[in-house]
Amino acid sequence: MSAVPQIVPLSDGRGVIASFDDPRGIGVVRRDDGTEYPFHCTAIVDGTRSITVGADVSFSVAPGRVGRWEAIAIVEVGD
Repeated sequence: MSAVPQIVPLSDGRGVIASFDDPRGIGVVRRDDGTEYPFHCTAIVDGTRSITVGADVSFSVAPGRVGRWEAIAIVEVGD
């Protein structure tokens, strides 16, 4: 009998860019409740592959390639 793949719903959120290492292209988004999610620069929607630390963003959360939750579809939002 084959295993049934687990279906995990995406979750939307808002937060701030807590850190971003431009040469490596990796960073961390922090929600207001303190939960942090790593992300890769390819998750930035505008295609720039760079984002400012401290920027307010909206994002979704999805299971990542290494078995942890990651931020995806990151969009910088204004006030």
